[in-house]
Amino acid sequence: MANKEKLSSNRKGTIINAKSKKEDKMCIKVKNQLLLDLEKKLKCKLKWEKKILLVDIIADLKDKHRDIDFSDLETEKSFMSPDGGITYMLDKFNNLYPILIYEVKNQGTNDEILKKGGKKQAKGNAVERLGKNVIGFRAYMLSESIFPFVCFGDGCDFEKGSSILDRVRTIAMFGKLNKDYTFNLGTNGIFNRGSYYFRNKKWTFTEMYNILYSVAERSIYYYFGKYGKENFIFD
Repeated sequence: MANKEKLSSNRKGTIINAKSKKEDKMCIKVKNQLLLDLEKKLKCKLKWEKKILLVDIIADLKDKHRDIDFSDLETEKSFMSPDGGITYMLDKFNNLYPILIYEVKNQGTNDEILKKGGKKQAKGNAVERLGKNVIGFRAYMLSESIFPFVCFGDGCDFEKGSSILDRVRTIAMFGKLNKDYTFNLGTNGIFNRGSYYFRNKKWTFTEMYNILYSVAERSIYYYFGKYGKENFIFD
């Protein structure tokens, strides 16, 4: 690799690392506020986890879909860890009900690299990494009629006209971007899309909070309706 290319690659890594740290802080800040506000308003008990083991997902699927065979894993340590973690509501028997799963992805550093005199880079692969988690969590939520998965994406790779946005639409089962799809659609709810908010401009705390609060609240009321509100309220 030529020296100029090394410099460009190093700059790219520095930009990505700095943005990643900011995204992590934003996720924590939004998550903490959501937990406080939802528990206070709806009198329910919530639990947040950063990751979920694949072995636990498979165990849950085996229990709920006993006529279907499932693969064994190579290692019981494999897991999924969405940027915003998984927020659950607990019932009075301490069973867990996912009400919110969310990711925050930044893709595209060419605008900043070019400003600093660097060489234009190939577009990133954050969307491809996102696709794996979406598949796993869709399977996890198959027994419900909601898919409370949200992804926020920002960066120059997501500006209008970018083909990367069509990759996101493919993950979204060709649903519209920047639209709430908490509830499944179609016959027997076969379109369990999730909600994908993508644009060039960075998402603010208020924007993320409002969208995530709406998805979590709708998920909570869904479980109230399906399993009985009295099973979740802690006075």
